[in-house]
Amino acid sequence: MTTRHRAAAATAVSALIIAGAHLIGATVAHADDVKPSTPPGTEPSASAPVPIDSASPGLKIPQGGTLAPAKVLDIAEVVEDLGGEQRRQETNQTVMMALQSEVLFPENSAVFNAQAAARIQAIANEINTQKATRVRVFGFTDDQGSYEHGKELSKQRADAVQAELAKTVTAPGVTYDVRGYSEDYPIADNSTEEGRKKNRRVEITFPRSTGG
Repeated sequence: MTTRHRAAAATAVSALIIAGAHLIGATVAHADDVKPSTPPGTEPSASAPVPIDSASPGLKIPQGGTLAPAKVLDIAEVVEDLGGEQRRQETNQTVMMALQSEVLFPENSAVFNAQAAARIQAIANEINTQKATRVRVFGFTDDQGSYEHGKELSKQRADAVQAELAKTVTAPGVTYDVRGYSEDYPIADNSTEEGRKKNRRVEITFPRSTGG
């Protein structure tokens, strides 16, 4: 290979490396834009799996076979009242109570109705029973109206629920994580009013006590 050919080859390789770097950067940027399927902080929280001896004869693994990485998944028990106004989801780690916005607030408002305080105080009493010191209060809307208005309204409703909880929660040093997510993370189909009603909600999540 002549000197001129070597120079041309080196230039071509450099161009490929630069192009590859641009492609890698673009891929990472795209991945960063992908939203998680659940709100941050609500991912499964199961304990680490127990160790398994892949050589144990009781497993009867075929020759040449290997075990996939072990997983322990949270088992969620979900109970919803007859009208769907309140939903309770319980795992081995947390309790989540979801209240539809209609049972707490008038339409397009963050001011409580007459029945709201009693419902929230009942949840606060359970937080006391569980001796929880970390509480998440997340607000959500349906996809009607602008995203920014939904963001503001869902945060205002979450703030109102947190303030009411704080009147009854007695454990010292309780920390609250309060957020509004607008139409993000729907739990039902927004194309029907029944689904939109479920998506308009406030979720209150707290750890279970070690005593269960």
